[in-house]
Amino acid sequence: MADKDLDYYLNLDWTLIEGVDLDFDGNPYHYIEIKEIPSFVFCAKTIEKARENYKHQLKLMLSVMLESGDEMPEPGKDNDEPDWESLCP
Repeated sequence: MADKDLDYYLNLDWTLIEGVDLDFDGNPYHYIEIKEIPSFVFCAKTIEKARENYKHQLKLMLSVMLESGDEMPEPGKDNDEPDWESLCP
């Protein structure tokens, strides 16, 4: 089986979390988070721009993660629930 590359990860069915918040001046902005990558967030003035452009930031982040040898998250891997048996033997 070939190594999973950047294109593989970019095309996974990530769980997007969309929302609206206010900036420091009280102006609304839209954001997209990815459930499987808690450190990922992309912000834009409109939800359309956020949807249109978040993949560029995702590509950069995944590239760095791959180059660093980080453990790569994937949608569908159940990592929401801690492994209580190993944490609390």
